[in-house]
Amino acid sequence: MTQREINPFPYTDSNKRYMTYDWYLKARFGGKVARVALDQGCTCPNIDGTRGVGGCIFCRGGSSSSVGVGINEQYENGKATARGKWDPVGFIPYFQAHTNTYGDPAALSCAFNHAAQWKDAVMLAVATRPDSLSEEMTGTLVRLARKIPLTVELGLQTSDDETARRINRCHSFAEFCTGYEKLRKAADKVNAEFRNEPALGDAKGLPMRRFQIGIHLIDGLPGEDEETMRRTARDAAALAPDMVKIHLLHVLRDTKLSQLYGAGEYTPLGREEYVRIVCDQLELLPKETVIGRVTGDAPEDELLAPDWCSRKTEVANEIDKELFRRGSMQGASFAAV
Repeated sequence: MTQREINPFPYTDSNKRYMTYDWYLKARFGGKVARVALDQGCTCPNIDGTRGVGGCIFCRGGSSSSVGVGINEQYENGKATARGKWDPVGFIPYFQAHTNTYGDPAALSCAFNHAAQWKDAVMLAVATRPDSLSEEMTGTLVRLARKIPLTVELGLQTSDDETARRINRCHSFAEFCTGYEKLRKAADKVNAEFRNEPALGDAKGLPMRRFQIGIHLIDGLPGEDEETMRRTARDAAALAPDMVKIHLLHVLRDTKLSQLYGAGEYTPLGREEYVRIVCDQLELLPKETVIGRVTGDAPEDELLAPDWCSRKTEVANEIDKELFRRGSMQGASFAAV
């Protein structure tokens, strides 16, 4: 029998033993949905001096390369690229670069509401930090979620405060939890209003929440061992997020991390080590949590290390094999959290 035929994980249509974002979106919207990354020119409180300067040690000016291109054009270009690969039933404008609730509230609200009206947009996603959720901005997000399904993604990276200081994160885990709980209360209010909203696909009984919260984790941060990374996953699981994204720490050119790497003071994770850690973390997360990603890559001209991370499909396949070898799946150890 194949892995798919004996797979015990309920929220999948393949050999995956965790809930992929692709599966979740198909279950919710009835077909392939593509995300389109947007850069609206935001900065961060740990870049501009409000909380710190220079940004996180791994940051190289944000996650987008769309400087000088308006969000309308970014969206149209992103849709065209996606349609060259798939036949999407809809798109998710994803305000990705830097901290997207940090800035002039009126301008941010205008951008979000403008995107909510775009043709083929079925959901919005907003990436931000837990210390950038003012009462005014939280209210904006609540009103936005009443117009269109919304996911707000909060960067945690690690729950270890010493690591957070080491990477110049400029907020503590306690501050993260305060921001998260504030957002959760707001989201729960909206979700109660839309509790009977149906899914367009086969959601297998999963709730399709109108206002979702995601948490980002990074594995391989300087000074962390495997148990510290597992503890971060446990801490994230205890918050019951709707989504978790697991990232590998990349060494990018022209970052503070690249200086540590060049001086021999930082060694990236190896592929086998990373696969083992990710599988441990998946076991610790609730099976109802969407796994937004289990790896990632970086532009070839910016990446210094590790070189194996550019082969994303191979990494994902190794994660599948390891969970199969263990006879395990997402949520297998969640009861012990």
